[in-house]
Amino acid sequence: MSFKRHWLALLLSLLGFSVQAESVKEGQLAPALNLPLLGAQADESMSLEALRGKVVYLDFWASWCGPCRLSFPQLEGLRQELGPRGFEVLAVNVDEFEDDALAFLDAVPVTYPVVRDADADSPARYGILGMPTGFLLDREGVVKRVHQGYRRSDGEKLRKEIVQLLESTE
Repeated sequence: MSFKRHWLALLLSLLGFSVQAESVKEGQLAPALNLPLLGAQADESMSLEALRGKVVYLDFWASWCGPCRLSFPQLEGLRQELGPRGFEVLAVNVDEFEDDALAFLDAVPVTYPVVRDADADSPARYGILGMPTGFLLDREGVVKRVHQGYRRSDGEKLRKEIVQLLESTE
């Protein structure tokens, strides 16, 4: 899906129109991802491949996303608790301006890796239609759950799914 078509689909979905998008589905291998770390030097990046062997929550977010203010602290807590067992969060920021993302992280700090995709290539490849959208990946990089939006009550449900994946491969 082209960049313009992706953002048109996002706008239409926000306005309540039903939009069919090519999206990554449960059971598929997550598309490759290699992006610069937010606020880092030009040569510092993070790839999804580097996290192979861990259960990963791949979180697409933006500074203007209200539910992201709920999800970030909960994802941080899950990473602190379950990281030693092989869980990682990789957050993909899609803000046009890096300063917006950095200001968000000043207000809602996290210790997990945050990468930046200002061109929105990866959200288009994943078929993202709203923020936040998360993909829970098993240790082989297969999508086990797609999670759109975020509510306070989602944290415990997500924790159970992560623990189940961790236990099935320990």
